Amino acid sequence: MTDFERLIDAAWPAPVVADVHGWRLRFADGVTKRANSVWPAAHPADTDAAIRAAEEYYLRRDERPTFHIGPGARPAALDALLERRGYAKVDPTLVLTADLDAEEPPPDAVIADVPSPEWMDAWWSVDGRYDDAEPVARRILTGTPARYAAAGDGAAVGRAVPQDDWLGVYCMAVRPEARRRGLARTVLRALLADGRARGARRAYLCVTERNAAARALYATAGFTVVARYHYRVRPPGNG
Repeated sequence: MTDFERLIDAAWPAPVVADVHGWRLRFADGVTKRANSVWPAAHPADTDAAIRAAEEYYLRRDERPTFHIGPGARPAALDALLERRGYAKVDPTLVLTADLDAEEPPPDAVIADVPSPEWMDAWWSVDGRYDDAEPVARRILTGTPARYAAAGDGAAVGRAVPQDDWLGVYCMAVRPEARRRGLARTVLRALLADGRARGARRAYLCVTERNAAARALYATAGFTVVARYHYRVRPPGNG
């Protein structure tokens, strides 16, 4: 089975990473849960000690302790342990995959190796929930080679990360005033065609369960659910 958690971690690299009790503790000044959470990929010798160490790590950095809980979380009982400690379950997320067909990219999309200021502005206008943290977000995006697509004069954007046979699709965003014009589909087609031309054979992406519009778009492009994950977040003032 494909280790999607490893692909996701590599495609969205946190600027700061620490190995604690075999767990990967990621920190990016609070920009996205993905880059500010524990990836518990190994079974620690002492799970309670590992949880305490992770909590101390994030609390020292004024961040709420957060755990990424996917199929590979270790120990297998970690989700239940965190729930008993009062951790809330948030952002249930689906991992979708699709085979890539050889097709021509849409002519009305542009792709670059770096995110232009216009690309960043479009993405940040939709997904920028972190005050003045755009420089940190850019550092995450450019922490690994990727491709950046735009359509509709930059009103719709997306990012794709080549990972051997896989292509990870991220940062799909359309400005509110440009929605319902098929621009997201154009960006997605451009990224998939570009990835296929560069050797990828399959694509994956992550979408929250509640995002019905995005799930419908991806379904029409042939994506199906293969895995799920969520986060466990310690409530303020807990313990």
